[in-house]
Amino acid sequence: MTELTESMKKFHVENGQNLDFLDIKTEGSRGKIMVISEIWGLTAFIKSFSRRLAKEGYDVIAPDLYSRPEDKQVFTEENIMDAMRPMWSLPPEKRRDPAAIKEVMGKLSPVGKQIFDFVSEKRELMEKRMLSDLANLYDQEMKGVGKKGVVGFCMGGGLAFQMSTSKEFEASVIFYGASPRNLDDMEHIKGALFGIYAGEDSGINATLPQVMERVVRYKTDFEMKMYPGTYHAFFNDTGMSYNREASEDAWERVKYFYRRYLK
Repeated sequence: MTELTESMKKFHVENGQNLDFLDIKTEGSRGKIMVISEIWGLTAFIKSFSRRLAKEGYDVIAPDLYSRPEDKQVFTEENIMDAMRPMWSLPPEKRRDPAAIKEVMGKLSPVGKQIFDFVSEKRELMEKRMLSDLANLYDQEMKGVGKKGVVGFCMGGGLAFQMSTSKEFEASVIFYGASPRNLDDMEHIKGALFGIYAGEDSGINATLPQVMERVVRYKTDFEMKMYPGTYHAFFNDTGMSYNREASEDAWERVKYFYRRYLK
């Protein structure tokens, strides 16, 4: 059985601050993989997935992107869920409707409004900050590593996709994550990319035709698996959309993908 060493550590970001990350080391590591969380943060699911990866023979790092002192009491999993639940109760076509958003905002607590504002109205600002934090973690913990991988879920999937256009990864796995804002950034992807998508996830899947056009244009090493009949976040076994059959199949594919490119 693979022996793991697990601890929480810190890495430096702008303004002299430090953020936390889960660090898991394994004997005889085949490479290092960064795990980027869903919007909920460094949850039990992300920690469990990180351990599963480590047992496959990889060192793993998973950042807590909400671990700034001013964020810790606000951006908890429970608070984020309370803030986002009213939005997700809206029909998909209403989720960008200013009137519907205003109505949702009016029902939230002050903390809920702060979270909702950050992850919706100021989403681009949030993404830039998180990408900067992830770049710092990469520079401090992954530079000089022989083989490097990244995997992200939902929000983290989008961040992982974007990171793969600017940082060197041999293998990037995207679980139902948004495509890069500028799809032509895909020209700079150096390693292999594996996109995993839910069939019933129209918002995320809308840009996939444009992604495939760039794959052909830039000759990207890209493969994709679509799971018909599944919904966003089907891999998370703690969530309502969990699909065991699809999740188990995706896990086998992810293991094979990393074995091919991180060796």
